[in-house]
Amino acid sequence: MVAMDRFREGDLSSRPIRDLGLAIAGTPLEPVVAALQQELERAGIRRLRAHFYLSTEWGVNFGTIAIGIPFYLARPELTAIHAERIGYVEGADRPELLRYLRHEMGHVVNYAYKLYEQEDWTKQFGSMAQPYEEDYRPEPFSRRFVRHLPGWYAQMHPDEDWAETFAVWMTPGFDWRAAYADWPEALAKLEYCDRTMPVLNARDPEVTATDRDEDVSELAASIEQYYRTEGSDEDEKFPPGLEGALQTIFEGLGAPEDASSAPRLPAAALIRRVEQDLMANVYRWTGHFPERTRSLLRYLAARAEQLQQVYPADREPAALIALATLVTGLAMNHVLRGSYFP
Repeated sequence: MVAMDRFREGDLSSRPIRDLGLAIAGTPLEPVVAALQQELERAGIRRLRAHFYLSTEWGVNFGTIAIGIPFYLARPELTAIHAERIGYVEGADRPELLRYLRHEMGHVVNYAYKLYEQEDWTKQFGSMAQPYEEDYRPEPFSRRFVRHLPGWYAQMHPDEDWAETFAVWMTPGFDWRAAYADWPEALAKLEYCDRTMPVLNARDPEVTATDRDEDVSELAASIEQYYRTEGSDEDEKFPPGLEGALQTIFEGLGAPEDASSAPRLPAAALIRRVEQDLMANVYRWTGHFPERTRSLLRYLAARAEQLQQVYPADREPAALIALATLVTGLAMNHVLRGSYFP
């Protein structure tokens, strides 16, 4: 912790990110990128060599083969700060890093060989001309799409549908034919990928551009300035009625007062303690964006504090189940209707 504080105070408060000496080489990212390269070799992808660099987020610029990796993943101190300030880390460990890298490699394949121009690709995945809506509303558990990244990400856009399909196809040791045997539309996409990749692997890529977007060497903001901008969105406007839900959960657990001799604990502290886990799991299974779940949980924690909600310590598992169910229900409403309450 001392080292982290020194890192924050000495390097992050004022120095531009570009001056922090961040790179993939010599960091925990290097062996993960090497592992991906080995996976690509085993999949027969040898003529296409993606370029990797540090940026502000995961991504591949259209018409390039350069994969941007979030700079905060290059050093554990930065990853910890990102988790604290944003609440959700895309690529928190080696398995998850590889999941994101496989997905981004799908974009590289698409752009390198201009698959999106081919009629059979469009028939399977749709037109690249479709609007790319960041605030998409997925259909949870739809069998028309594979599952790979959290939030039913394949449903965002045809480009993402292909990238997710490619990532599932190339995941080592995963029997996608068995896993998707009862999902005919998703399986057809995987079979298309399985037919197409050997053909592409015998050809040189048409596109080899490695243009970078927001390269870490160009980021003039300091970490403090960067997160001040990233965290500047206003909270959601929450409807009345959530206080009643909180009272139902916590006052119900504590009544009658003599039902348990266990000490009473503050509900707000419980909500804040499980914030990160709930953000990640609600996103994975509903598609409700983590930043929205964070705003919702912080609103609930603030209201619970104002209402002085407590619960018996020996009823904490029940409190957690009730809280998770409430948040999941609200998240599903928002995903399907665009509002927490109908």
